[in-house]
Amino acid sequence: MNLESIREYCLAKYGVEETLPFDEETPVYKVGGKMFLLMNLEPPFSINIKCDPEKAIELREQYDDIIPGWHMSKVHWNTVYVESSLSPQLIKDMIDDSYNLVIQGLPKKLREKFINE
Repeated sequence: MNLESIREYCLAKYGVEETLPFDEETPVYKVGGKMFLLMNLEPPFSINIKCDPEKAIELREQYDDIIPGWHMSKVHWNTVYVESSLSPQLIKDMIDDSYNLVIQGLPKKLREKFINE
């Protein structure tokens, strides 16, 4: 899966916005104003995604191309190298999990808006 297909996948989700809060090489994808994915446009190409802490460790142990989040909380974020042998479906599943984790952390009224869509 390449960065453009990841971008398109993220933007196709309900309520997602793309921002550049850090620099031009680091797009950030947010839902409800909260970040669920950060993309590195400089080689080596990677994404940082939010992850359940236990699942984050499992994924790191299972795949060499998934490491603790670079410049992020190592407990809640993983860095995923996208030019790797990871399947597109695995990457999509991790993006979905990240998106859903962020939605679950939103205030109830806002969370209901996303769950009902």
